[in-house]
Amino acid sequence: MITLYTFGPAFGLPDPSPFVMKAEVLLKMAGLVYHADTKGLRRAPKGKLPYIEDDGERIADSTFIRWHIEKKYGIDFDRGLSREQRATAWAFEKLAEDHLYWAIVEARWSDDANFAKGPQIFFRRIPSPLRPVVIAMIRRRVRNALRAHGIGRHSQAEIGALAASSIDAFAEFLGAKPFFFGREPTGIDATAFAFIAAALCPIFTAATRTAAERHDNLRAYVGRMTARYYPERSEIAGCIAVA
Repeated sequence: MITLYTFGPAFGLPDPSPFVMKAEVLLKMAGLVYHADTKGLRRAPKGKLPYIEDDGERIADSTFIRWHIEKKYGIDFDRGLSREQRATAWAFEKLAEDHLYWAIVEARWSDDANFAKGPQIFFRRIPSPLRPVVIAMIRRRVRNALRAHGIGRHSQAEIGALAASSIDAFAEFLGAKPFFFGREPTGIDATAFAFIAAALCPIFTAATRTAAERHDNLRAYVGRMTARYYPERSEIAGCIAVA
């Protein structure tokens, strides 16, 4: 059986990491039996989640997990798509993972109120005397990563404007379609669902949430994906699951 290493449910989401959510939805799309394990972070091959173990092989990173599933199990998540559509799907995936993601991180980790409502829970197991020191150190690392990426060099208003443009692009392309390329989900839907749900998360006050909430089609889309892949959860990120 495949083991998927996750953080576990948090913030009203199946996982606080959209990359973990993406990997889990891909496993669900593929119809593969898997077990979720929340105790694997310290053994993560690349120091991050998600990763999977499959017949003794460890695969880290959600995209490499997808490629592994496609190669080993003969699954094409983009079946039925043209070359142009596959290229468009890849571009939207990178828009989410290499741009929108960082705006979500900035909102959760840089804003004190959001941090207190969210990421602070990750430090509960650290002894009280050490907790403030560790929190300050990790938040400094996150801010440095944001600055190294480039998005952390902008004001919050500028980051919000950039994120809103990305979210608007997702909404415009989705339009009235049930899923990104029509009546059935494809690989991009695993990514889009994970990141749009993260943006809509009602725990946080953020420009990403405001931008996503303006689009009824995105809220309905998250509801459809929830109904299909997380039917046990009647609501994710404030979006009522609909058929």
